[in-house]
Amino acid sequence: MKDVIGRRNWFFLLSLCIIVPGMISMALFGFRLGISFTGGDRITVHYKNGATLTDVQKEMDRYNAGAVVQSAAGQRAVITTRPLAQTVDTQVRDDLNAKFGPAPGGGSAVETFDTVGGQIASQQVYTAGVLILIASSLIVVYLALRFSVPGVGRWKFAVSAIIALLHDVFVLTGIFSILGKVFNLAIGEIDTLFVTAALTVVGFSVHDTIVIFDRIRENLRLGGGARQGSAAFAQVVNLSVVQSLSRSLNTSMTVIFVLLALLLIAPVSIKGFALALLIGIISGTYSSIFNASPLLVAWRDWEMSRTPPRVRGQARVAAAR
Repeated sequence: MKDVIGRRNWFFLLSLCIIVPGMISMALFGFRLGISFTGGDRITVHYKNGATLTDVQKEMDRYNAGAVVQSAAGQRAVITTRPLAQTVDTQVRDDLNAKFGPAPGGGSAVETFDTVGGQIASQQVYTAGVLILIASSLIVVYLALRFSVPGVGRWKFAVSAIIALLHDVFVLTGIFSILGKVFNLAIGEIDTLFVTAALTVVGFSVHDTIVIFDRIRENLRLGGGARQGSAAFAQVVNLSVVQSLSRSLNTSMTVIFVLLALLLIAPVSIKGFALALLIGIISGTYSSIFNASPLLVAWRDWEMSRTPPRVRGQARVAAAR
């Protein structure tokens, strides 16, 4: 692929085709939130030999509490439910002990029974939003200070990187909204591990973008494309992307292989985390190559189209001297 910048509109269109369905899902259905965000109960059951997760799920479905049963190590199941009344808590505990205990080695089947209150859950939502906002703000400031190229400006690199970052966030959250609410899959649940994955994706995406931006900056300094016309600038950016392409793909593929293995063999309780990282890394690699740098060129073309021809001619003469 030698002409990334020339095909930028197709790459922008592909991004929109992926983002728009997710945004519609988020607007109409929202997210399938875990108890870390909604409040609820988490029960750990150490069940006897012969029982299965399906048996535990059927028992919990009797209470119509939106129970989700996930596998854990050592014949254990982790059950999450909506908030239960105190009398129901006692009934659930007694039923699980009666039907699935005694656990291997003796003792009751229910090992832990924890409750997350609504106030704690709302604080989790607020904290998650603040963390992502702080990370994004620091990235903008850093890029504005670090990448200042004559003829391009201080903020174009920073804004382009943040738009690419928002692309990754919308792709990730949109897919999880579709998985959790449209298809009602437990793997699409939003919890604290999802927030951890989202912050990791933000860092990885910007890291890859910075590598490409640094190559653009160096090539602009050598070739003077920043002070010349739009065509020269686009050529320099395209050259920089092509030079960085194999490095970006090779780095990302090694991470993707690890995440694929983790997604296939990991316990159910962390499959959502592995899937979020996998989606984010793929999206981050794509946006770093096919969105962030083309945005620089699109912005420069728009800016040049608003500049009178006489001023552009004077700028080219000054650059030649």
